[in-house]
This record gives sequence, C-alpha cells and structure tokens, in this order.
Amino acid sequence: MLALGDSLTAGYGLPPGQGFVPQLQAALGPRAELLDAGVSGDTTAGGLARLDWALADRPAAAIVELGGNDGLRGLAPAQTEANLNAILGKLGAMPVLLSGMLAPPNLGADYGRDFAASFRHVAAAHPGVLFDPFFLEGVAGNPTLNQADGIHPNAEGVRLLVRRLLPLVETLLSRLT
Repeated sequence: MLALGDSLTAGYGLPPGQGFVPQLQAALGPRAELLDAGVSGDTTAGGLARLDWALADRPAAAIVELGGNDGLRGLAPAQTEANLNAILGKLGAMPVLLSGMLAPPNLGADYGRDFAASFRHVAAAHPGVLFDPFFLEGVAGNPTLNQADGIHPNAEGVRLLVRRLLPLVETLLSRLT
C-alpha cells in the first residue's frame, strides 16, 4: 500500500519509527506492507510529479495525504483540486483513501471554504474512493498532540491519527480481496 503524502506522512520532526507510516505499519502488522512516499514540503503538484516513480513498486492500494502545503502557501484551491484529480486518475482502479486538509484560518473564510470543498469535489468525482475530510482531525490545534511548530503532530498525535484512520485503512484493505 502506497502512502503518498507530505511531511505529515513522512514523520517530520519525529524519531525513527514514530511517524505516520511506521505507526500505521505497526497497527496493521503483516496484513499490509506500506510504501512510504511522504516528502516534507511537498504540494499536490509535487506529489503528482513524483507519482510515476512511487508507482514503480506496483502498490495495490494507496493513501493520498497531500494539500497541507498548498494551503499553507495559499495556492489556488482549483489547482489543488486539479492535481488531486490527476493523482487519483493515475491511481486508476486501485482502492484509494483520500485524506483532506483544512486551510489555515489566516487565509480567510472564503479561501478556507473553497480549499476544503476542493477535497470533497475530488472525492465525489471518483466514486469508490474512501474519503477522510481532515487528516489532522482531533489533533490540529491541540498543543499536547503537536510539536513546538504547532503544525506537525508529535508521536502521541500520530498515534491518535492512526487509531482514528485505522477503520478506513482496514476498509481499504478489504477492497483488495
């Protein structure tokens, strides 16, 4: 299973074994082999640009966690949506879990609404895609679950993310049989 993402997938600032991919791998055990394709700082455009490389390992399913850096940079939600549509198009018929993101509040309510809607539009355009509206649900904004930067979850925050997402990932795996 491919985990295509940014620093949240890559485990930015965490010791080895404490990031999202290693913790999810531990939760899944031998039922799945996770391929870590998380790159800190990556945007949806960057994820799209390197997707062919990530697909060389021939994953059977994918988790797509991209967009946070698009929002932090104030990139046009329409471009984020187009990139995500292209990524899901390249993933084809494989089972996919798309995890959304919210924009920082300093970009304004209109931007935040349009940004969140871009993920919903992508999920709606790809029937069968599992959709998680906000990757950091339950962790964002909680200083006890985030590193000092207030953006990246600490190991405990990642543990909670994995626990929350595990039922969706198990549904994703069930679609392989």
